[in-house]
Amino acid sequence: MTPPTVPISEYAVLGDGSTAALVSLRGSVDWLCFPQFDSPACFAALLGGPTHGRWLLTVPDATEVTRTYLGDSFVLQTTYASPTGTALVTEAMPLGDGRADLVRRIECLEGTVTVRHEWVVRFGYGTIEPWVHHVRDPDGYDTIRAIAGPDSLVLRGNRLPRAEGRAHRDDFELTEGQFVELASTWTHSWRPVPRRLSITDRLASTRQRWGRWARRCDYHGPHRAAVVRSLLVLRLLTDAETGGIVAAPTTSLPEVFGGERNWDYRYCWLRDAALTLEALLENGYREEATAWRDWLLRAVAGRPADLQIVYGSDGRRDLPEATLDHLPGYAASRPVRIGNGAVDQVQNDVLGGVMCALQLAREAGLTETTDSWSMQQHLVAELATHWREPDRGIWEVRGDPQHFTHSKIMAWAALDRAVRAVEQHGLPGPVTRWRAERAAIRADVLAHGYDAERGTFVQHYGAEHTDAALLQMLQVDFLPADDPRVQGTIAAVRRELEVSPGLLLRYRTGRTDDGMPGVEFPFLACSFWLADALARSDRLDEATAVLDRLVGIGNDVGLFAEQYDPVGRRMVGNFPQALSHLALVRAAHSHELALARQGRRAAAAAAGRTPERDTEQ
Repeated sequence: MTPPTVPISEYAVLGDGSTAALVSLRGSVDWLCFPQFDSPACFAALLGGPTHGRWLLTVPDATEVTRTYLGDSFVLQTTYASPTGTALVTEAMPLGDGRADLVRRIECLEGTVTVRHEWVVRFGYGTIEPWVHHVRDPDGYDTIRAIAGPDSLVLRGNRLPRAEGRAHRDDFELTEGQFVELASTWTHSWRPVPRRLSITDRLASTRQRWGRWARRCDYHGPHRAAVVRSLLVLRLLTDAETGGIVAAPTTSLPEVFGGERNWDYRYCWLRDAALTLEALLENGYREEATAWRDWLLRAVAGRPADLQIVYGSDGRRDLPEATLDHLPGYAASRPVRIGNGAVDQVQNDVLGGVMCALQLAREAGLTETTDSWSMQQHLVAELATHWREPDRGIWEVRGDPQHFTHSKIMAWAALDRAVRAVEQHGLPGPVTRWRAERAAIRADVLAHGYDAERGTFVQHYGAEHTDAALLQMLQVDFLPADDPRVQGTIAAVRRELEVSPGLLLRYRTGRTDDGMPGVEFPFLACSFWLADALARSDRLDEATAVLDRLVGIGNDVGLFAEQYDPVGRRMVGNFPQALSHLALVRAAHSHELALARQGRRAAAAAAGRTPERDTEQ
């Protein structure tokens, strides 16, 4: 019998700066790749079932289950209320100890509870059943060790499950005050079992580390809780060692349930990473800018013409796309993919985001290095030779390349930030040539990407429809927010793509040749871009309404997937999604600035003064 599919919104995420786990509301760790984000999963039930690996710790007869992260951390607490008692599970992936592990503690708070524990390890995305046996750890404690090839996973605790068929299971009772502590630790199979560490101490230390990082956030607007949680998600998705930022910790959570739009997002897209950097900088985080810039230098080192849109978190370039045909897929959505074929696509918008992020870093006081600026000069020079060519665009369409208007605007942004670097920061460069190229791109976009009859920019040259990515023109200052062409585009995007209040499709699949069958649900990043655009346009009431609606869509612990189904009221796509969270952060920032502008105008009016034009966006 196929187990019921757990809604995406019922998952919470745990992470340690190298990888992440998804744990369901009912206590099943259904996705975990050790030791890196894109390593083969040892728990892959998310894309199949329990036989593909999971770690379950639950109170099966609980009638009410609630959970929360402890403060501003990724230490998760879940409360199970059953007819006979109440239990509390506290779990996390500890930070700062150099280990790859997940720790869990269940305690009975009152009465008596029945606990179910199940540990099913399947390496290689559920294909490899390991050799599982008992060993003694360095402290002499009984330990269960699963080994296959290079991988080893050990389970330790004060009560271990018993072998039962092809799994380890245990049903037991706890009375008030009793607890069980457990830890699963990954090592290479040739390494000895590591020593035990205190679970209680590590939970406390991990909460403190996350909390210290969160306190650096200098956003104090009306959506602070959502902004801080989203910044924490972005931090969780950042490789602590390399500085690379992955788009999501999952693969193949579908964009269409039962369909083929299933992609592996466990890699670093330059565009998403650059936008993440901007979100972090706007909220007081500068150290991350240095780490990401260093990652970028390593990842793109070589010929500028070899620039990719996506890399591994360690900067590697070879990400071959393959399918895992043994997995039935989430909600029977097949194929399950690993790797990403978009790695070979040409997307002319990518450098624009990178240059915008690096310019913002300079404005935030980050000292430019000779190597970094040399890299930027060479990349801009390369872009200047091919921006006139068609590309696959921000949405990585697998149909024919087009002259996407958004790509041209972002190419303009790349040249514009190069010019600003010379003019505002005194960096060397062929600024006269860059100014001329910037002007040529702008003229090309206004001549071919704008439909004067309809009063809107269009998705690509010759098109008669829009694309939500056009809203990003406000973020890069292509035209002033009050320009009628900008406002006309906002109106057209809403007319064509807003399927529910505040919720935008990224494009109409029937009018965009993306090379894939099926339709899509509203794209959350695009919806936050709408709130951002309205805020930058000082349409504050509308921006507030959209932002409030979108923030309310997050799940019970503040996480967002890629898309949202407003009819089924369910999350759709890979989860949690960096692009959704960074778009939330930037929209909230723009909203806060709009509130400040409104306050200044009100103060000027009360004083009988005419307010000066406020250009801060």
